[in-house]
Amino acid sequence: MDLPRQLKNAISSGSLLFGQNQTMANCVSGKARMVILAANCPSDFISDLKSRHPDVPIHQVEMVNRELGAACAKPFAISSICIVDAGDSDLLTLRPNVE
Repeated sequence: MDLPRQLKNAISSGSLLFGQNQTMANCVSGKARMVILAANCPSDFISDLKSRHPDVPIHQVEMVNRELGAACAKPFAISSICIVDAGDSDLLTLRPNVE
């Protein structure tokens, strides 16, 4: 899967939220369909997210937060992305890989 292309597609046709605060808030509200994490996302955030919301699939990519921000065409680093609506992208086909 070409992740940068799928992310840009989802940004234009769906609803993605960036950052740990928005990710956690949407997991709490039940709107999150999947969470994508950067390779260097803080481990305490990952463990907190897994323990509080075990029903939300989490996929950690091999890109660090700066690369993930660039892949989303944003001028800042992104450590977590919350997918509310994937739009025309195939992001929801990513397998959860965080145990």
